[in-house]
Amino acid sequence: MKISARKFNTYTMLKLPAAWLCGVRVRSIDERKCIVSVKHRWINQNPFNSMFWAVQGMAAELSTGAMVATQIRNSGHKISMLVASNNASFSKKATGRIAFTCNEGHLIEEAIKKTIETKEGETFWMKSTGVNSNGDIVSTFNFEWTIKLKA
Repeated sequence: MKISARKFNTYTMLKLPAAWLCGVRVRSIDERKCIVSVKHRWINQNPFNSMFWAVQGMAAELSTGAMVATQIRNSGHKISMLVASNNASFSKKATGRIAFTCNEGHLIEEAIKKTIETKEGETFWMKSTGVNSNGDIVSTFNFEWTIKLKA
């Protein structure tokens, strides 16, 4: 099945309403790279007039998780996925439109192949970087994904 940003945005609206209401949207996606953006607005701000860290986290996680879900679906196997751990660093106030980019889709394919071959769970880390409209990095998130064949 063809990957599309529109399909993920519809999914977000129906299954992840908090992300949808906060303005988290997939802008582009393929097997190797995903870009998710969110604009600082009243509904997603913190008391310091910038974007709440959790909203940034939702956008960053979606930029990694959308590729994981897509590649699992394309594998034709029943595989579960879960974030086991994450960390983040913040370097600038998040105002305006922030684009979170993950270009580590190649890690997913390797992990899926290995979990299918060995029938053991696999873990891998993926990074998503948030950049404002001036090109400044505002935050960096790392997610440890775990995948496992379903019984």
